[in-house]
Amino acid sequence: MPDHHETTEPTPAPTAPSAKPTRTQRRAAATRASVVNAAREIVAIEGATALTLEAVAERADVAIQTIYNRVGGRSALLTAVAEQAMEENRAYMDAAYRAEGTAEERLLGAAAAYARFAHERPHEFRILVEPADEPEAVARIAELTREQNAKLADVIRDAISSRTARPDLDPDDLATVFWATLNGLLALSWRPGALRVDGENLERLLAAYTATVADGLRRRP
Repeated sequence: MPDHHETTEPTPAPTAPSAKPTRTQRRAAATRASVVNAAREIVAIEGATALTLEAVAERADVAIQTIYNRVGGRSALLTAVAEQAMEENRAYMDAAYRAEGTAEERLLGAAAAYARFAHERPHEFRILVEPADEPEAVARIAELTREQNAKLADVIRDAISSRTARPDLDPDDLATVFWATLNGLLALSWRPGALRVDGENLERLLAAYTATVADGLRRRP
């Protein structure tokens, strides 16, 4: 027999679908993307010192005020360029972290992915390794780098937890060392003259380094 004192919850109203961007919003987003891409091209081809609002306005074919409206000043432009570069880097690295395999295999896979990013996206890699001397951009790159290095540290923690890596290692410190050393090795490809190392020679150095790291990580019987 039904309980007449029982109350029923009202059926929630269906959630309205999110509104599509208006034409004005789409145009604003497209203009912003065009401005950031123009800034990115300038930094990639001529270096960060060549990035001026005038140069971006000319390349993107917009007014300087439009740059301020859609992105901001020079520091905001450099930050946007750095964020775009880090997004591309994240796509490479996250695929390596999600891959199947042991912690050591994932660590070596992350190193290979980072080297591939540097080879296939050299301008973006250089933006991250040698950021412009703009506090806002540097702070943002540092923040995004810490996020990525935390994922690398988690792989090392997995290795320690599975008793395949030495328990005396500090995962956060090792992740920073691993990232910084890879940056130094990969940056050899743009050094001048006799200091330049690339192609098969660079691949050999990277293989030697990653093998040394893997051996140093392994837990001894």
